Amino acid sequence: MEELLALKDLLVKGDVQGALIIVEELTEMSRNDIIKTIRSYAVILLLHLIKQQAENRTTRSWEVSIRNSVREIQRENKRRKAGGYYLTPEELLEILAEAYLNAIDEASLQVEEGRYEAQELEKLVNQEEIINRALTLILPG
Repeated sequence: MEELLALKDLLVKGDVQGALIIVEELTEMSRNDIIKTIRSYAVILLLHLIKQQAENRTTRSWEVSIRNSVREIQRENKRRKAGGYYLTPEELLEILAEAYLNAIDEASLQVEEGRYEAQELEKLVNQEEIINRALTLILPG
């Protein structure tokens, strides 16, 4: 809110250059919020994909969680008014790779009732395959 008041003040004073700096800051803040939200849903998505691969099974609960996470990531990434997407497939892939570490930690607590440490679980699953599957689910069309 503080930034909006400063922006208004600069525009009233005719300081376009100063106003543009604040607009850039607001744009960056908005993008960071979108990335943070997408990363949170990516952890949930990857968690369930890891569990599926590690346990070689699925449950309705996991399937629903996967679908919901994919929908939320797609919704967050879509530009409503301008059209298009905030993040490119390459940027989404990077976020999935970052989220994978949190997902494998969480999965280590859940796969076979916490039987494996994160490092052990990592050896049982194929990280690249899981991340690529997640990206395929997220990308439109």
